[in-house]
Amino acid sequence: MTTAAPTDTTVTLARNSNQALGIGQFAVDFMSGKLGEPGEAVVERTRQFFTDSVLCGLSAIAMGTNAPRVLRDEALTYPRRQDGATIFGSNAPVAPEKAIVANAAAVREWDSNGTNFGYNPTLGHTAGEFGHNDFYPVPIAAAQLAGLDGKTALRGMILLDEIRGRLAEVFSLKSYKIDHVVHGAIGSAATYGAMLGATAEQIESAIGMFVAHYIPWRAIRAGKQLSDSKGASAAISTEAAILCMQRSMRGFIGPKDIFRNPEAIFRFFEPTTEGKQRWTEMADAPFDLVLSHSGDDFAVMGMHFKLGLYEHQSAGALQAIIDHVATNQHLLDDPEGDNIDTITILAYEPAFGIIGNPAKMDPKTRQSADHSMAYIVATLLRKALEYKKQHGSLPTEGGAYDAIWKTLMLDPHDYMEDESAIFHPLTRQLMQKITFEHGGPEYDAKYPDGIPTSLVITAKDGTKHDSGLVMYPAGHARNTTADLEDILAHKFELLGSIAVQDAKSIIDRFNSIADLNADQVKSLHDFEIVERGGFG
Repeated sequence: MTTAAPTDTTVTLARNSNQALGIGQFAVDFMSGKLGEPGEAVVERTRQFFTDSVLCGLSAIAMGTNAPRVLRDEALTYPRRQDGATIFGSNAPVAPEKAIVANAAAVREWDSNGTNFGYNPTLGHTAGEFGHNDFYPVPIAAAQLAGLDGKTALRGMILLDEIRGRLAEVFSLKSYKIDHVVHGAIGSAATYGAMLGATAEQIESAIGMFVAHYIPWRAIRAGKQLSDSKGASAAISTEAAILCMQRSMRGFIGPKDIFRNPEAIFRFFEPTTEGKQRWTEMADAPFDLVLSHSGDDFAVMGMHFKLGLYEHQSAGALQAIIDHVATNQHLLDDPEGDNIDTITILAYEPAFGIIGNPAKMDPKTRQSADHSMAYIVATLLRKALEYKKQHGSLPTEGGAYDAIWKTLMLDPHDYMEDESAIFHPLTRQLMQKITFEHGGPEYDAKYPDGIPTSLVITAKDGTKHDSGLVMYPAGHARNTTADLEDILAHKFELLGSIAVQDAKSIIDRFNSIADLNADQVKSLHDFEIVERGGFG
């Protein structure tokens, strides 16, 4: 079923093997420590993504966003005296799948936590599927149920990111209009089961059930103005995956060998029998799956941070704007932006299709505004103009202009559905100066290695300021110029100060996850979230 020498740092699940069972066995062996140990860099990077996700979630709850509120209220109607997990800001145990759906929805609500791009050229695995670090509530809930310590919970996070991250490298769900959260749900079932003592066969059964019963289409992300379904997609699919795992552990038997099943999504969309959909026992899955268990070459090391609230496809444009205003501050001398005549942005597909379609030029909701290239860039530029007017100049310390990233960082207040943000007259005026175009094959070929973007500002006097090609903006896994730890610390403080009275203590608590004992993990969410409102 697997091929890996004892000294290897990976396990290969070959396409001619039962990969669902292989994932189950890998998860069980990984959590037991049988396979080896992730390197310190992997542990540290996962810790950063975990804290980042929590601060995103807490601030979304504090500001009264709708989906987290509905799902939190729902969770509290499923109390559990025993065998329960907790939601953010509570010590009352509830049904674990309900805690997970509430917490994961909060984490994803701002669309501001980590992102992967499914790109591993070393192995030739470059399917380029999106994904986000939305699923850490799963290992936390499992640890609370099983009485496990924080170090073990963190290990579960590494496992979950490895499974979903490697699946994203080998199978592009978006190509078939399937939502990217499927990979995370599969990883969630495997991790939850392994942490709670499930067998490899039970995990296989749960993965089979989820894939057969609960595949979400990207319809949840379609439309001129997006709904709560977009932000809650990962949470709802994960809830389903956890229910599948629970049923499997109680004895329910789901479809076996789901990756080789010709009528499941993998072989249905990528047939491996010359287009025939007929089941043959020896038919292969569409891919080999390589999973790391030791060292530093884990999927999480290629995942990217968002340094504020914005769709990750816009990060290259944000870096270009920051670079421009840092070196050409005279462009900001007129507080109404009149020193800037036009802004032309070139980027790749799928960025152009996702955040550049005409409907995104007139966003009316937060969920649509944070998927509008024009809105995101115009808002950052408006904040630069306001700062320059008040302070006389922008700070320019740090590589990749770290100080400007922190000073202008987009936060929840920049997406308020009123004239302070989404309908701000200056933002709307600046949006009219922006043209967003597809860069063509040259740009497409460079994604998902980077976020290929160029931005040209034409000044009022006709001078053109060209960013050149931006590939690895601050926050990108291959960026080497920004002080990531410093910028993240600012982001954590910014979001934490919205959510709680003492942001430092809460940030320290989650940053210290690996040092917490089992009792501390059970009380991890026992603190008060400040109700600020704004989106309720």
